[in-house]
Amino acid sequence: MTTDDTAVRDLLVRVLTDRRAELAQHWVDLQFDRDAHSGAHAERELRAEADDVLRALAEGLHTGLPAEEVVHRHGPLRDTITELSVRRARTGAAPTTTALATLALKEVILEAVQRETTDPPTLFATSMTVNRLLDAAGTLTFHSYVEGREEIIRQQHQQMLELSTPVIRLWQRVLAVPLIGTLDSARSQVVMNGLLEAIQANEARVAIIDITGVPTVDTVVAQHLLQTASAVRLMGADCLISGIRPAIAQTITQLGIDLSAITTRSTLADALAESLRRLDAEDTASGRGAAS
Repeated sequence: MTTDDTAVRDLLVRVLTDRRAELAQHWVDLQFDRDAHSGAHAERELRAEADDVLRALAEGLHTGLPAEEVVHRHGPLRDTITELSVRRARTGAAPTTTALATLALKEVILEAVQRETTDPPTLFATSMTVNRLLDAAGTLTFHSYVEGREEIIRQQHQQMLELSTPVIRLWQRVLAVPLIGTLDSARSQVVMNGLLEAIQANEARVAIIDITGVPTVDTVVAQHLLQTASAVRLMGADCLISGIRPAIAQTITQLGIDLSAITTRSTLADALAESLRRLDAEDTASGRGAAS
């Protein structure tokens, strides 16, 4: 760093440290004044964010890293800004809200600097440093916000998949998974995981996959069904598929899909009856009597 750069950093660190409470409150006030959605954040939360960011900025300037690299290379500052962005993404705040907050912080810091010095060269150099520092912060904020929203969307999608593929206990040791809609790879994995966990938890002997609500069965769907049935058998349970409608049966035949290794039935009731028959036979063989 040059002598001038060191002087500018010292000035900024002094402002960020000595005037932290003032700067934090001014930043919070600007966010409430300029963004109608900022009311979604409690003032206490905004104040805590402001304190954390200002403290991390002062610490980052102490590192001697170039201003444009401080945000990305100083861990505490990077983490603080990332957490701020993700937290706002989770509350449903618009990305412009966080961007406006970054711009407001730039204004807050520069106003405080002007109260510390009136020297034009110093003000210019300080302004350039603040711009480089907070422009980098704005970029990281937007990137973190987008990643945070994508993660939220992925989690919500996973939750929707799990809710759309419930495992139902039809009878003692008999489970069923009623499928509705398309069975793609992601949903197939959710079905398999949920069914296998339920088999273990319920000590089930038969699992029924009901595809009455599946509009069509192609080679991909059939492959998913075969994989799930294979996994069920590895858990020591039988797997039946119900809901084989005439149109589905014709499609399976025309595509040459081999489901001969899996017992199929046209209705869920027929599959349940077959399940009870198997349980009765198993119980009789083991001397336990009829299934209840």
